[in-house]
Amino acid sequence: MQILSDSDLSILRMLQENAREKLENIASETSLSVATVQRRIKHLKSKGVIQRETALISADAVGYTMTFLILVEMESERLDQLDTFRRKAKAEEQVQQCYYITGEADFALIAVAKNMVDFERLTHRLFFTDVNVKRFRTSVVMNSTKASLAVPLHSDASENLK
Repeated sequence: MQILSDSDLSILRMLQENAREKLENIASETSLSVATVQRRIKHLKSKGVIQRETALISADAVGYTMTFLILVEMESERLDQLDTFRRKAKAEEQVQQCYYITGEADFALIAVAKNMVDFERLTHRLFFTDVNVKRFRTSVVMNSTKASLAVPLHSDASENLK
């Protein structure tokens, strides 16, 4: 097993803030050569530490003005039925995040919709046609204080690479 170095963590912090950060800037910040930064990034990608690079798009700007938190309770927790729901949620473009959770609900979803009619259509696709969905509870997001998938990166909490 290999531990993430302080340089790796610095590279990850910069890329997490801006995935298109110039290699020269990263090299300058980390006191590494550009070639070393390129090798470290390639290694971090090959080990799955960097899973992908993506653009963060404003949902409002493209017409998705509503966000919902949805707790889903399943009738049965048979593995095949849970996998069926996971696949359905993963394939639904309006579902931004899907978590299998403990507690009163089995899944927590974060989804977007253009309006309530659009959300109702989403609920029909996800829940009403699935006989294993016992119930779902929805909260409408009134205001977003923070929305991030950033992971805290500190040298005292570096993760092992497999």
